[in-house]
Amino acid sequence: MGYRKEVDLLGELNVPNHAYYGIHTVRAMNNFTLSTQTNSDTPDFIRGIVYVKKASALANKKLGTVKPEVADAIIKACDILLTDDSYLNQFPIDAFQGGAGTSLNMNVNEVVANVALEISGYSKGDYVHINPNDHVNESQSTNDAYPTGLRLAMYKCSEDLIESALYLRDGLMAKAEEFASVLKMGRTQLQDAVPMSLGQEYAAFANLITTAVEDVRETRRSLLSVNLSGTAIGTGVNTPKGYGKVVIEELSRVTGYPCRLADNLIAATSDLTDFVKFHATLKNLAVKLSKIANDLRLLSSGPRAGLKEINLPELQAGSSIMPAKVNPVLPEAVNNACFKVYGNDVTVTAAADASQLQLNAMEPVVAQATFESIMLLKNACRSLQDKCVKDTTANEAYCLNYILNSVGIITYLNPVIGHGEGDIVGRICIKTGKSVKAVVLERNLMTEEEFDEYFNLDALRRTVGLP
Repeated sequence: MGYRKEVDLLGELNVPNHAYYGIHTVRAMNNFTLSTQTNSDTPDFIRGIVYVKKASALANKKLGTVKPEVADAIIKACDILLTDDSYLNQFPIDAFQGGAGTSLNMNVNEVVANVALEISGYSKGDYVHINPNDHVNESQSTNDAYPTGLRLAMYKCSEDLIESALYLRDGLMAKAEEFASVLKMGRTQLQDAVPMSLGQEYAAFANLITTAVEDVRETRRSLLSVNLSGTAIGTGVNTPKGYGKVVIEELSRVTGYPCRLADNLIAATSDLTDFVKFHATLKNLAVKLSKIANDLRLLSSGPRAGLKEINLPELQAGSSIMPAKVNPVLPEAVNNACFKVYGNDVTVTAAADASQLQLNAMEPVVAQATFESIMLLKNACRSLQDKCVKDTTANEAYCLNYILNSVGIITYLNPVIGHGEGDIVGRICIKTGKSVKAVVLERNLMTEEEFDEYFNLDALRRTVGLP
């Protein structure tokens, strides 16, 4: 394999000749072995920082801070890394790292520099021509390059999440239309309430997803307010005049996103509030998704001693001891994923709270937690639709029987018999097991014709807004 020697502040180390990363990456690989995840597991994060390097090289070229031929090589290297996934194995650092992301920033600097050297006809590590710090990282610090790349990556990943959530929403709406005429009993506090349609229940599920997506869309816009050009603490040290305006213009152009400069770069360098707000909307989506999963499990409970209003697809045997048992495994798995998102929200909040003076050093765990939440929710939405919602069927007879035998339909008689009399009827029904119709007739509160007029199927459909 062979090695090349590279030197940094602490001395000399061997770096594999084939590696596009350098000594800073090797040190980070040796120092950080906390998790089973590496930065390369989130390609969009790598690309986000590479976009920062490309925009910075373009700005430095315009402003004369980096020689045109060096800037051009860096730009070409960035374009290669943005389009060729075979380089992802060059970003091997653990997702949990100290140093406020310096290790990943230097990892990207080294890979960009060595790709640029190679396409320029030089050897890897020949940094006298193109240097990771002096050229690739020119006019930047980890403290503005890393969070800017992180924001770009979260913005990109959330596009896929929104698409997946809307995919589930559309599936729920399709079921709402399919079940539009299926009458069933609505419930509050798990007790009989008043009738509704199964279609209305599914339409409500769809609305939960719609509103959650709207919240994600709203908060993700704040991710494009970046502190690039603030460098170390937000004062812009070591940047040429006008750099901030130029680099944001270039960043917007190369990403296609409407990036903007934060109002106060010093505040933006240490403040992680945007990440807290953004993840809060991910948690909100998880809460709504978990509610849907909970309801699907309840509605399908049984098959003989539960509600059994719907049938979920049978995906696997449900027990190692109980024959013929099939469990609602997909909604359960979705619940599990949502619970993990709740925990990640606590992590992001705690990390944001750890800000000290002019920097927050805990951004790596914010990145890991947020990307994991996005991935879990994206997969949960698609799995729930493809493996559960799509092939769910309704037990229409069960649903109607619950209405006809429910005490809750007394509510419809309030205008005729009054609330007080309704309480009496209901108590008798619950105590004796008699139907509402039987008790109403026994107490001479209505004639049978009047009662049947109130509760024929057409009348029931009208009460829930069906034609």
